[in-house]
Amino acid sequence: MISNSEWIFTIAFLAAVIIFDLTLAIIRRNKQTSFLEALSWTALYIGAAIGFGIFMPHWTGEIMQKEFFAGWLTEYALSVDNIFVFILIFNAFKVNEKYYPRVLLVGILMAIVFRVLFIIVGVALVEQFHWLLYIFGIFLLYTGFKMFTSNESEEFDPHDTAIYRFLKKYLPLSGTDGNGKYVVRVNGKPQYTTLFVVVVLLAVIDLVFALDSIPAVMGISTDKLVIYTSNIFA
Repeated sequence: MISNSEWIFTIAFLAAVIIFDLTLAIIRRNKQTSFLEALSWTALYIGAAIGFGIFMPHWTGEIMQKEFFAGWLTEYALSVDNIFVFILIFNAFKVNEKYYPRVLLVGILMAIVFRVLFIIVGVALVEQFHWLLYIFGIFLLYTGFKMFTSNESEEFDPHDTAIYRFLKKYLPLSGTDGNGKYVVRVNGKPQYTTLFVVVVLLAVIDLVFALDSIPAVMGISTDKLVIYTSNIFA
């Protein structure tokens, strides 16, 4: 059983990583990221996840450590699909590369909030209906098979999505990036830029991916700590 102090440590550690990411995004605002920089930051965040996992047995036990690494690796593998779809979205809306980090960060922060809500509901359902674990296990096999055989990302067109059609129908869209802004004023009236559209698409599509990944990790572990941390680190 995880104590309150251990939960506080976990939340503080994750918050520190997110705050660091936010600070980095502010410092590097509208600056293009080189391949070497991207590789370095990726290595740093992977190192943070591995460091957290290595430290876990001191207060959770080896079983939860193994579950964390299994869940994190599963989520990380499934995130490859996200990357390809994100690239398609950026290309479809002609997002300038210097805006990539900021747009991704906002979209992923929104996705984290939605995923936490999904996980809370999922854990509550499993506690009430234990047989759902068998379905999640089957889902894990299905997502693994789909990851190696699917080519859906190649056929994906962001302009054909229901969320984009909804935004286009109910919001005044400017069709420009607003020089890095999410909302601009034209003739005194607000218009939403392509960056705003992209952020919403990233968050919603990541939520759709969560329908695959969260049941997959719950097929590995039903511990809230493992599920939350493996998802956020991935």
